[in-house]
Amino acid sequence: MGRRALLVEDDTPIALVITAAMEDDGFTVDRCDSIAGRDHLLGENRYDVLLTDIMLTDGDGIETLPEVLSANPELPVIILSAQNTLDTAVRASDTGAFEYFPKPFDLDELVRAARQAAESRASGQDESEAPGGQGLPLVGRSQAMQGVYRMITRVLRNDLTVLVLGESGTGKELVAEAIHQLGHRSKGPFVAVNTAAIPRELIESELFGHEKGSFTGAVARSIGKFEQASGGTLFLDEIGDMPAEAQTRLLRALQSGRIRRVGGREEIAIDVRIIAATNRDLAPMIETGQFREDLFYRLNVVPIQLPPLRERASDIEALARHFLAKAAEEGLPRHQLTTEAGELLIRQPWRGNVRELRNFIYRLALLAREETIDAATVQAQLEERPAIAAPVEGADFGAALGNWLVEAAPAEGTLYDKALAAFERPLFEHALAETGGNQLRAAQLLGINRNTLRKRLDDLAIDPERFARRG
Repeated sequence: MGRRALLVEDDTPIALVITAAMEDDGFTVDRCDSIAGRDHLLGENRYDVLLTDIMLTDGDGIETLPEVLSANPELPVIILSAQNTLDTAVRASDTGAFEYFPKPFDLDELVRAARQAAESRASGQDESEAPGGQGLPLVGRSQAMQGVYRMITRVLRNDLTVLVLGESGTGKELVAEAIHQLGHRSKGPFVAVNTAAIPRELIESELFGHEKGSFTGAVARSIGKFEQASGGTLFLDEIGDMPAEAQTRLLRALQSGRIRRVGGREEIAIDVRIIAATNRDLAPMIETGQFREDLFYRLNVVPIQLPPLRERASDIEALARHFLAKAAEEGLPRHQLTTEAGELLIRQPWRGNVRELRNFIYRLALLAREETIDAATVQAQLEERPAIAAPVEGADFGAALGNWLVEAAPAEGTLYDKALAAFERPLFEHALAETGGNQLRAAQLLGINRNTLRKRLDDLAIDPERFARRG
């Protein structure tokens, strides 16, 4: 007997396209456009899979799904929705849905998922028991964010290690917090540690703890981040900057499920979910021996790639309005954004991604005098931002220097000093922007000594605090 599907969709063209594709795959498809029609057909027939939109002619298709699944506990459900937010994805997951597809979706992928769902029913696999909970406001309905939402919902019911990848400021820690708060470890602690911000000689003590007297200054036993996160989630940010010796101990801990405090003899069992993140490309670091390949495979079980803001420009206005609302909740004046102001924000490069946009909106909320923020107000604040030079490398740097030589035409004998002054400031400012004002990492990025960097920053009157990441 062939596979049979029930499609509940009130958009007739979409329903016809889905029906044709599924029938080509061997399904018999019944269609309706309402909750009432769905319930009637489910009462009269047995189906191998249910595909349902959320917003139907007579109500919300998700709200009544628990009743449907209570009466049909083995029926796999695929949810379709144009309401493309993390909240919708989580609501779909909460029902125990087999899969969730934001519109527009890949038709072949939808048919493949329907086939797998029908096969899972035939083999008796159980896809229910999804966790509940309130999530964090990861804002955006762009196509670029839909894959992120779907991957988040797929890791909520397990403890698989997640590696969040993306440029600085894209919201990697927010994704980690969402996975924790929406998942089955939500009642446990969420412990975040920026591995790049810890001095090399202290990182093992920070992660694994230490015993009294294990090194100079260890005046008492200290519990490390692994033990602090017991029963919850440990978020290891900037994992690509972890020293080699700490990588080895971290790998051993992940392989064995046990740690040993620095200076200790006792092995301690750990019960944590690991989520790591980096803004660096780890592949070339593996090639050069800077990052352990075996550790990479341990961490990269489920990769989640966060898009930069330039690849989700359609989300910028919604993000700006969201940040204005958050700023008001935190005590700043309440403002509204005009359409023209939103369009102006969309046209900006936002090299610092969501973090830069957020900080700009908070500053706007503080300084704007009128309740309604128009394009002129936004433009005025944009002009007040510190100029961050774009990076120049290789041939691009040579071209930039050549252009400067032609345009500046420095006097004979002053070329080196003038070139240094012209390029040193934007180079340092770019390094600080990339590292959030962290002078140690900025020095590493530039390939110079930290003390040298600090002295040059003082000479050039560059304040690293301007580039510090807040919030």
